[in-house]
Amino acid sequence: MWIFAFLFFQSILNVFSEDLHSSLYFVNASVQEVVFASTTGTSVACPASGAPPASLRWYLATGEEIYDVPGIRHVHPNGTLQIFNFLPSSFSKLIHDNTYYCTAENPSGKIRSQDVHIKAVSREPYTVRVADQKAMRGSVAVFKCIIPSSVEAYVVVVSWEKDTVSLNSGAFRDLRVST
Repeated sequence: MWIFAFLFFQSILNVFSEDLHSSLYFVNASVQEVVFASTTGTSVACPASGAPPASLRWYLATGEEIYDVPGIRHVHPNGTLQIFNFLPSSFSKLIHDNTYYCTAENPSGKIRSQDVHIKAVSREPYTVRVADQKAMRGSVAVFKCIIPSSVEAYVVVVSWEKDTVSLNSGAFRDLRVST
């Protein structure tokens, strides 16, 4: 009976000592979006750590564990996800415009980061133009600034000009002018 009690208390002490020396936590708040130029590539650290050291893995939002694609995507042993620079013709939505998350696992358990949307932007020439507009004399004409959808999220209208004379300032995509 004494041997059974001793073994029981020893196993309880082992469980508590594992809990005291084992941890799993997020080091900092993870980013939720990473936008990068296709000419530079990007690296995203998994924001988790633990004692003993955690095993860090990256997944697509669908739950599929990602794999290395030589010269395109690599997960370093320290858990950093690297997406290499690429030519616009090599764009892959699956890799360059997708949602990822990482997990950390050790004897304490397993934790999952927030989703991180990673989006590559290609540096390509673009033209902003004003939509043609017709208005009768004495009415109001509304001029619309047409920005290509590929860069729309990154371009802000800061002013309107006519013959190099500023008509207004501010972030107005539309301009109302009395004729």
